[in-house]
Amino acid sequence: MTVSEGLYRRDRVRVGKVSLSTKVYQAIGALPEALKNFAFSTLLLFYYNQVLHLDAFKASVVIAVALIIDAAIDPLIGSYSDHLNTRLGRRHALMYLSAIPIAIGIWLSFAPPAGLSDYLLLAWLFGAVVITNISMSLFVVPWTALYAEFSDDYAERTTIVTWRYAVGWLGSLVFIAVTWRYIFASTPAFNPGQLNPSAYALFGPVAGLTILAAIIATTQLTQREIPYLLQPVAETPRFSFVRVWRDVSSTFVNRDFLLLFMGALITAGISGATDSLGLYVNSYFWGLAPEQLQYLSLAIVGAIAAFFSLGFIGRLFDKKAVLLSTFALLLVDGIVVIVLRLVHAMPPNGSSALLIILVVNEIVRTWLGTLLGIMFVSMLADTIDVQELVTGRRQEGVFAAALAFSGKATAGAGAVIAGFLLQSVVHWPLRVDPRHLDPHVVTRLGLVAGILVPLLFVIPLGLGARYSITREKHQRTREELERRRAAAHAAPPDDAHLDLELALAPPGATHL
Repeated sequence: MTVSEGLYRRDRVRVGKVSLSTKVYQAIGALPEALKNFAFSTLLLFYYNQVLHLDAFKASVVIAVALIIDAAIDPLIGSYSDHLNTRLGRRHALMYLSAIPIAIGIWLSFAPPAGLSDYLLLAWLFGAVVITNISMSLFVVPWTALYAEFSDDYAERTTIVTWRYAVGWLGSLVFIAVTWRYIFASTPAFNPGQLNPSAYALFGPVAGLTILAAIIATTQLTQREIPYLLQPVAETPRFSFVRVWRDVSSTFVNRDFLLLFMGALITAGISGATDSLGLYVNSYFWGLAPEQLQYLSLAIVGAIAAFFSLGFIGRLFDKKAVLLSTFALLLVDGIVVIVLRLVHAMPPNGSSALLIILVVNEIVRTWLGTLLGIMFVSMLADTIDVQELVTGRRQEGVFAAALAFSGKATAGAGAVIAGFLLQSVVHWPLRVDPRHLDPHVVTRLGLVAGILVPLLFVIPLGLGARYSITREKHQRTREELERRRAAAHAAPPDDAHLDLELALAPPGATHL
């Protein structure tokens, strides 16, 4: 037997495709991280800077330090989950454990006690973010691992990820629209409403309870799939840092995974900076009130367009081609609208025409971003198959840890980038009166958020160009894995790399 077959077993073998209901139930798990990212990427820095009057760069550094701690936790959870053997399988027990701590962390993040000094406020922010991020890892890492375990099929994995994005987008955009309309509605005392401290006190528990409900729902509803998933044959081993290091270091030989991971981290930083700066840009550069911001939730049209167009696009183009194209178009899209305003080619602030243009632009960005996200997650699952071919181990948990960390880098690295740019480049004032804001500061904000940050997409574009797994190469990998699993006497583990080279290397290739 092969190493992977000797270590893992299924209680049942799935016949046919994964059911539609299972895809939807698993997709509900996209909501917790989507809502947390909205809370942290869009609101957290703005709240502590503009409402509580903390220095933007100091607040962003605290968020980043909390992320560094979380970076050390993610692979531990991923490795532990890969080896976990419980009545609920490798994933579901950890997902249940995460629910209440995440809800508490979100609530604490937006409910600091009144009267704290700046240093105590920074300490509160640090503690709340650490609790939230570690708890989110406890959910997201095993939940993400599930999508790669449900199916080995190249195309069906993309379908599973598409449902994940569909439900995540629909649920989060409804939540965001309700948030802007009812929680952050403008009042005579606070216009715009995102400057109202009491609104954040309400937002925290509402977001926390919504996330709690989504975690319990997806975990309970996907529990029926446990018999179809690979489970360890042996009992859960004692925790070992050596084993964690072995699991993590084994991914270093997977070149395509490393390219995706580095590209994901950089993309997360860019997206996080864009989100953190987005509320500043929408509030002060475009002059949008919360009642207008809710219309940006029409971006769901772009997500729906991505779901319907993905099948056609996937049949015509390889995943890599779609990934590179969306990177390039996002770079252009991020720059064009701001440049048009700077050259006075846009309607004035407050006009209906401007709002329509911004909504349409958000729809286009969402279409591109959804295509990009689905392709990336689907490509990551394909690298897991190569990992099994090389090492003989199924490491969905470790790979999911990398994906989870890149998601949280959206808030962490993005907040640092945004805080640094606001403080050192834009020179944004600590206390802002929208009626008397220096127009030169607003112009610098537009230049930084609309030109400098989108240009960074050149880096992940270059990394993605070096990715090597194609549809045909993945098919050969799957065939080799199936051959090994069916063989009564497979090659010894030490010769696994030779099988990989014979299966995947092009004819006439020379190996050093």
